[in-house]
Amino acid sequence: MALFDLPLDQLRAYGGSAVEPEDFDRFWARTLDEARAYPLDAVFTPVDTGLRTVEVHDVTFAGFGGHPVKGWFVVPAGASQPLPLVVEFVGYGGGRGLAHTHLLLASAGFAHFVMDTRGQGAGWGGGDTPDPVGSGPSFPGFMTRGVEDPDAYYYRRVFTDAVRAVEAARSHPLADAARTAAVGVSQGGGITLAVGGLVPDLVALAADVPFLCDFPRATTLTDRRPYREIGDYLKVFRDRAEQVRRTLNYFDGVHFAARGRAPALFSAALEDQTCPPSTVFAAFNAYANERKAIEVYEFNDHEGGGHQHEAARLAWLRARLEG
Repeated sequence: MALFDLPLDQLRAYGGSAVEPEDFDRFWARTLDEARAYPLDAVFTPVDTGLRTVEVHDVTFAGFGGHPVKGWFVVPAGASQPLPLVVEFVGYGGGRGLAHTHLLLASAGFAHFVMDTRGQGAGWGGGDTPDPVGSGPSFPGFMTRGVEDPDAYYYRRVFTDAVRAVEAARSHPLADAARTAAVGVSQGGGITLAVGGLVPDLVALAADVPFLCDFPRATTLTDRRPYREIGDYLKVFRDRAEQVRRTLNYFDGVHFAARGRAPALFSAALEDQTCPPSTVFAAFNAYANERKAIEVYEFNDHEGGGHQHEAARLAWLRARLEG
């Protein structure tokens, strides 16, 4: 696919088209207050994975509504002192998968927490966390579940789970809460931006080809799913467009980015039709902390920088978590 979005010089100035609700901060403060009314109940259970260089814990904690959410906590074998903590969120359709697929960050000397995404994992990876909350009619996928009401929307639960995941990970004695970073790719990048806007004391944030940003542009620019799920829903529910736009405004990564306090590393791919580069740049340009950088991959689609960027991100994290 050739370039289809704005030229790079225009991307660097693009401000996005999402409209921030006047009660955005109140909505999220109320949401997190409701979640924190339930005990966190983080349980870390050692598991024998057959690995010798890392130690793995199967984790359960209380997320949105007190619902149990799973995760992996992976640390270098023999670790005895608190380590810099990296909390990771996974891409659309995926789950936490098997523990042996999460070796890089622990091998680099970090405590690594991977959150399972409620209701997902059948697309790849495998998940272990159900989403017990129902919704009205929705298009297959997750983008339109509960989209008729911000309180009922699926990502209200996911973003709340993510904040609670940081709290759970920080509760482990081998995690240095004062040196915590959040990272993710695609959907994981969008969740990372939400966490960056809702958790004020992260020391680093890395959002790669992030999803869930600049919904008004994304949903009209690309025909690819997952964004296309919203258009397909509105093909049937033609009278709900404004209602859907209102809901999505509470979950737009651009608004969370405007509240981001930690130094941040973004990445964008100029041929990315899944998360168009203008939507990524909308979040990057809105990001509040001036200590931010974006890596641009000119000839890549949604794979972004792949392993090359993974290595660059690791070096960037080390500089901020160990420097």
